[in-house]
Amino acid sequence: MSNKKWVVAVALGLLVIGTAMAAPLTNAELKQQVADTERAFAATMKARDHAGFVSFLADEAIFFSGPGRPLHGKDAVAKEWKRFYERAEAPFSWEPDEVEVVESGTLAYSTGPVYDPRGKLISRFSSIWRQESPGEWKIVFDRGSEVCDCKKGEK
Repeated sequence: MSNKKWVVAVALGLLVIGTAMAAPLTNAELKQQVADTERAFAATMKARDHAGFVSFLADEAIFFSGPGRPLHGKDAVAKEWKRFYERAEAPFSWEPDEVEVVESGTLAYSTGPVYDPRGKLISRFSSIWRQESPGEWKIVFDRGSEVCDCKKGEK
């Protein structure tokens, strides 16, 4: 083996070893990763980027989108949500305000407000994310819940 090939082989080996020995992320770091992923997911709506939206979906994603049966699978969710991306203005926006990650770092929960185009709170979302590979999170479950527009004490 030539010196050049040997140096490249050693460098690649050290890179693999270094990656394998890297310290696992803390729960706080994982929470930040999921929050950032949720924000990037939400940014697809603002950018009117349906393909970007679809890239965050797990193959077996389940979305509870309104009355009726849940949407099962990436293709069904993508097809149903395409209508939200067709107009020039986004029909709603969302952002996480709470994220939790299981100790194993493989599943996460995010929730937060959903706003109409004028900024009025119209709903809250709840999502379950699965870490597919280091740093890559895919949404597995999603559900929106209407918020009460009532006076304090009413239900």
